[in-house]
Amino acid sequence: MDIIELQHIRRELHLIPELGFQEFKTQKYLLEKIENIQTERVTIKLWKTGILVKVSGKAPTKTIGYRSDMDGLPITESTDFSFKSTHEGRMHACGHDFHMTIALGVMEKIIRQPIDDDVIFIFQPAEEGPGGALPMLQSEEFQQWKPDVIFALHIAPELPVGTVSSKEGLLFANTSELFIDFKGLGGHAAYPHLSRDMTVTASSFIIQLQQIVSRGLDPLSSAVITVGKMESGFVQNAIAESARLEGTIRTLNPKTITIIKQKLEKLMRGFEISHECEIAVDYGSNYYQVYNQGNFVEQFREAMMSNGVTYKEANAAMTGEDFGDMLREIPGFMFWLGVDSPYGLHHAKLNPKEDALEVGVKSVFATLKAL
Repeated sequence: MDIIELQHIRRELHLIPELGFQEFKTQKYLLEKIENIQTERVTIKLWKTGILVKVSGKAPTKTIGYRSDMDGLPITESTDFSFKSTHEGRMHACGHDFHMTIALGVMEKIIRQPIDDDVIFIFQPAEEGPGGALPMLQSEEFQQWKPDVIFALHIAPELPVGTVSSKEGLLFANTSELFIDFKGLGGHAAYPHLSRDMTVTASSFIIQLQQIVSRGLDPLSSAVITVGKMESGFVQNAIAESARLEGTIRTLNPKTITIIKQKLEKLMRGFEISHECEIAVDYGSNYYQVYNQGNFVEQFREAMMSNGVTYKEANAAMTGEDFGDMLREIPGFMFWLGVDSPYGLHHAKLNPKEDALEVGVKSVFATLKAL
């Protein structure tokens, strides 16, 4: 595929972002494209809204897996693109339209230019939530074609086009969603002593929550607790009977996230007593760290240098990725692909440069040949 065709596919996918396990139009579109390039060497399996595509090699000694995520985000797009999302309140704000396009481009190339080993292209739903990697990994369809090594990419808005980045060891953090519900007693604003104000309780809880990291953990144990959303009350002259906090926990060590949850639950119990209320927590989706095996990263780095792609050593990041669940069971790695966007991931104006599509196809194809 040339850059014009890659751009066309990316823009068509950008029009139809869908949330996790709702990627019906996306799956249908991908299947149509795959069928257009299908040969006798291509076999397809479906899993929920995901797709597994096996391309047989010339003389296989192993199976290489390449994963692309499929879902969009519940974000209202704020771009002026002619191919702006047609699904209200939904956007490919994390670059999964890029990821899928690159996977199709590599598939088409590997059909025309076969390599020795078998390749499994994994179009995985629900990366943004509730997490599609683990159930897909555990599925009968995946286990029948379980690869010996696996890798994936993620777009990096801060890196220039033509640059890729990775590192040995920890690349992405352990993450957990965080939803905390407070239930007290509502009442008139003039009679606070007859009520149990959950706006005040939840606000105080947020402050105490931050002290888990600053005073409850070893300073060398990197961790972040962020509350990104708070809801309480209905009117200005009534005391809120309920409140809800929504946030995230991120750590560089899987043990640290367990410690945080234990301390958080102790804090909850104390607040229930001192504020005379009920508090419930839901940890939502939990993603295991993305941990890269060094030998594969080194093979990737050498392949990039041999193919005119700039390699840059990455730093560990507090971003989360459910691809970590696949790497927990299958050796492999993940890398960043530079797309030079002035707006970052999950931003309503994310604008990756489409020249990066060709670089992505080149990088993945070179890696498949090198592994």
